[in-house]
Amino acid sequence: MILCASCNKNLLTPVDQTSISDATAFDTPDRILAQVNGLYAAVKDGDFYGGRLIIYNELRADEFIMNKPNIVTGQLTWSQSVSSSTSEVSSLWSTGYAAINQINIFLQGLQQNSSKVSDSLFEHYYGEARFLRALCYFALVQTYAKPYAADGGSSPGLPLRLKAEKSAADNDLARSSVADIYAQILKDLDSAEIQLPEAYTSASLNTTRAHKNTAIALKTRVYLTMGNYGKVISEAGKIVSAHAPYQAETGVNNKLEANILDVFSGSYDGSEAVFSLPFTATETPGTQNQLAYYFNTSPGNAEFFLNPEGTLSDPVFAQASADARKGLILSSGGKEWLSKFKVPLSYSDWIPVIRYAEVLLNYAEAAARSHDLPTALALLNAVRKRSDPGYVFPAAAVATESALINTILTEKKIEFLGEGFRVPDLQRQMKTLPGKAGPAGSAPAVEPSESKYIWPIPSSELATNTLCEPNP
Repeated sequence: MILCASCNKNLLTPVDQTSISDATAFDTPDRILAQVNGLYAAVKDGDFYGGRLIIYNELRADEFIMNKPNIVTGQLTWSQSVSSSTSEVSSLWSTGYAAINQINIFLQGLQQNSSKVSDSLFEHYYGEARFLRALCYFALVQTYAKPYAADGGSSPGLPLRLKAEKSAADNDLARSSVADIYAQILKDLDSAEIQLPEAYTSASLNTTRAHKNTAIALKTRVYLTMGNYGKVISEAGKIVSAHAPYQAETGVNNKLEANILDVFSGSYDGSEAVFSLPFTATETPGTQNQLAYYFNTSPGNAEFFLNPEGTLSDPVFAQASADARKGLILSSGGKEWLSKFKVPLSYSDWIPVIRYAEVLLNYAEAAARSHDLPTALALLNAVRKRSDPGYVFPAAAVATESALINTILTEKKIEFLGEGFRVPDLQRQMKTLPGKAGPAGSAPAVEPSESKYIWPIPSSELATNTLCEPNP
């Protein structure tokens, strides 16, 4: 968004008329708003949150089986054989850091031009930028650094870049610890919660731009990953009512959709969508970055089908089950395919980054781990009974703390199948990434002690940042 653009072909027009130069980027409120929209566009790049991040977090686990071996579409990721020079390792990192730098440039420019907008808009835009920076760093630290649970965050994390970089002068930067990265993520989110608006003027904006509930919801995910269950409960309590029907009573009235199928019906901006990344057919940056292309067959390219031995084997998907989530599975050619994402040709389904169902299950797990089994069971039932109102969990599945936790974790696998939660949930518990096999190849299990449990720091970063140490 912020470019110094010179045109050697026409010296009479030194500033590219299709972009905004450094000199004028903050001249008007409209241009500042355009830059805010540009921050969201950077985060939703197809090589980052606009598809590939979600896809890689699914392929590295056990829910999908490779149907068409192709290095371009994640074969090395699926087979657990990436290296520091593998394309997806480099592109995810570089695209994530490009988004972070664009955010940092915006924050610097906004501070220097605070008089160009009202005080309330200044706070609002600053909060949006800090929310997006937290989201980016959280994705990267989970991918390229050891889980927080491994050692309380003392492992090497990421280069923590908080300044605007417009040249290569400051490339050299050592990695901060995992704990330091998490501290910055929470600092950004705490600030964002204060600065962000309660709500916008339309359901679409409430879905696609960050508001107070958005920052709070992401904090429940971050604290759950850190194992800080008390903070998960206190944050979730801000946006989850004390009694059923569970919903946010302040700000945006986030709550579960009445029907899970409505979440993926194509309207995308219902009450459950706490934060989504929107796409249109004309702006999609490459069909191979989109979820339907990978996980669906009609439409889609049938790259990966559902593993019959994964979550698909749960009784919730059995023929006799009345669960509505069965409607998100498509049978074709003797295989089962995920049909949550179904826009043809352009593959421009919106990316569901945070759903209210996740907040309820995060709260449920934290409550169970904090010995509050009645609250945990009530929240769990809210999610399950949305899709199967008559379902009753077997007593053995919810009678003890350990059994209830396992049941909540299973419910999360079912509810968020194909939405990018599988690997992060395994890693935060320091569990093995399961092996899998299919007609087109196999992949080994990966233990938490193995180097490939996390992705390597890209060779491109190591070549330009002499202070950045590689992962062991």
